[in-house]
Amino acid sequence: MAEPARQIDVLDARPAFTQADADALNARFEGVDTLSMLRTVFAEGLAGNVAVVSSFGTESAVLLSLIAKADKTVPVIFVDTLKMFAETLDYRETLIRTLGFTDSRAVAPHAEVLAQKDETGLRWSYDPDGCCEIRKVEPMNRAKEGLDAWISGRKAFQSVTRQNLPRFEIEDGRLKINPLGDWTKDDLEAWFEAEKLPRHPLEAQGYLSIGCEPCTSKVLPGEDPRAGRWRGWDKVECGIHSPVTPIPAPAADPDDPANQPVF
Repeated sequence: MAEPARQIDVLDARPAFTQADADALNARFEGVDTLSMLRTVFAEGLAGNVAVVSSFGTESAVLLSLIAKADKTVPVIFVDTLKMFAETLDYRETLIRTLGFTDSRAVAPHAEVLAQKDETGLRWSYDPDGCCEIRKVEPMNRAKEGLDAWISGRKAFQSVTRQNLPRFEIEDGRLKINPLGDWTKDDLEAWFEAEKLPRHPLEAQGYLSIGCEPCTSKVLPGEDPRAGRWRGWDKVECGIHSPVTPIPAPAADPDDPANQPVF
């Protein structure tokens, strides 16, 4: 009697999601309101193992509020670069508590990496891309390990580099969900008001897009909402999101030290 054919273990290296999957989801949820879309995605497990990534910036409360209404057990990931505003750290605690999330996670750069590549803590002042790489991108990559999908708070109106955002896209084999991609500033303000959401304490001071303290400045009237990030540098993204084409930094008011590089 012939022996059965030997089974060969094959590692399935196919990505969890493909562009065809993203296209199908975009078509299915076209015209569906954001909250209904999120509820369906979570209830039907359409995104697999999914988490929301939040910077806990000035607009973060809207996305987190929607996620909490859909499913409070969705993990909320925060990348703590160890250069954040104290107000941001406090705001994170406020929103997690207020919205009732049950799984809040923080990831930070490795101490040994900082010791090797940013011993003085001043790399942001001469190499902001390198600083973002070790303080944001690498920790974020670790945080995404094991995830099939992640939810981003990007919005098309924030800058010219974020226009035409689809609700669903593919990034490194993972599904990336942008629930607020087509929301306007007025939409956000209306949700803040309707849900009585707490505001980031620095927003009233003119900080409209908030990242690390050394690389964040106030936004001047008429400027792009993200103009206060890395002012004076040919840089508009930290590297967590796909590479984008830089836009020129507008002239800052020389009388306001918050609009000047620290160094």
